[in-house]
Order: sequence, then C-alpha cells, then structure tokens
Amino acid sequence: MNFSNKNILITGSSGLIGLKFSEHILKNNGNVILGDLNNKSYHHLKKKFDIKKIYFEKINVNNPKKLDSLIKKGVSKFGKIYGAVHCSYPKSKQWGKEFEKIRQKDLNFDLNSQLGGTIIFSQRIIKQFKKQGFGNLILISSILGVSTPKFDQYKGTKIKTPIEYSAIKSGIISITKYLAKYLKNKGIRVNCISPGGLKNNQPKKFISKYNANCLSKGLLDPEDLIGALNFLLSRDSKYINGQNIIIDDGWSL
Repeated sequence: MNFSNKNILITGSSGLIGLKFSEHILKNNGNVILGDLNNKSYHHLKKKFDIKKIYFEKINVNNPKKLDSLIKKGVSKFGKIYGAVHCSYPKSKQWGKEFEKIRQKDLNFDLNSQLGGTIIFSQRIIKQFKKQGFGNLILISSILGVSTPKFDQYKGTKIKTPIEYSAIKSGIISITKYLAKYLKNKGIRVNCISPGGLKNNQPKKFISKYNANCLSKGLLDPEDLIGALNFLLSRDSKYINGQNIIIDDGWSL
C-alpha cells in the first residue's frame, strides 16, 4: 500500500510490532506520529528515513494530557491523522508471575495501563477523528484474547502466560466491537489485529511445542502482520468495522 500523504499515529513505537509498522509506513511514503516511553524507535528510524516524515514524543501514552499534546503537535506538523495503531504494551515488574503469586498492586497497574490505557487512547484519538470527520483506529489484541492458553507449551520452560494477559486481550476485542457500534455513521472505523506468538528469543523447547500446533510457519515475525495492516488502512476494507483479524498460522484452530 502507498501511504503517500497519509499520516499514521502509532503508540508503542519501540516495540516489536510498533517499530515494524512504523518502518513499513515510512518505506511506503507515509508520515508517522510516534509515542513511546522508549525513544529507541526514533533513533533507529531517523537513521534510515527522512526525519521530516517522523514526529516522536517520549511520553506515557496513558496520560490523556500527553496524548492530546502528541495528537495536536502531530496534526500541526503533518495535518489530519488518517489512521492510528495502538501498540502500547506497558508491564509491571510482576508480569509473567504464576496465578498464585499475583499481587493486587501490580495487577491493578497492568489492567489499568493496558486495558484502561486502550480506552483512554481510543477516547483521545477518536476526539480528533470526530473533528476531522473521518479516521481509522486499529487496536492490537492476541490469539489469547480468543483462545485459552495451551499450557503444555510452557512446561519445562521459564515462560508463563499470565491470566491478566488473557483478560486484557479479550477486553480489547470487546472494546473494538463496542466502539465500532458506538461510532455508527461517524465516518470512523475501529478494528483489531490478533497475532499469534511472535519470535522473541524463546527457548527451543517452547518453539518446538508451539510450532507443532501451527500449520506451516509457527511463531511469526512482525512483518507477517503487515498485510492485515495494509488491508485495514485501505479503502479495500471500507465496510470492515468492529472486526478482529486473527493471524496465527492456524494455532487457534
């Protein structure tokens, strides 16, 4: 897809998905408005692409005032925001603890930061979309938002799948559907991408068990999500709204 004259806002731009999406949009002539507490993506992208096509703020994207600032300055630099992708994924220090060891304080942080943060981000960007009269919001969930974990995959490894992750990701799918219906006749679409597991230096034992549940590739690379991104941001999907696109090489079957 050619993103010429299109401005895309991406949160969590230093993460696996956010950075790959940012690169893809810049490679295809788009402009990016990026927000993240980690400025790694900005330093990486400005070495490879025209810095005039990048606007970055080092911010906590769960802060409504900071989000408003990011959106306002992005619009001031580039103009109207064509689409937004919420990839932000903040985690507490307890993330990955066993169910029996979850502490309420950390649980509150994770639920508020990830699930609550998705609602707050959606609220702020939709406010801008309403001003414009159009917009395209993409949220990121997971296959664990639609399927229960295959716990056998984790045996013999240090990897855990937190119960709060499943709750958060299923909640994001519900938010997608709610907002799509809530914004009826507003010219704003809201959809969701649910990836399968992404390659991220997992142990061989886990990879082998995970891949055995898939149909061809197994664990995905972030670029495997690009096709869905292109489709959801294009006019080809103009009547796709409130949907959850699963990309998992058959893991959830």
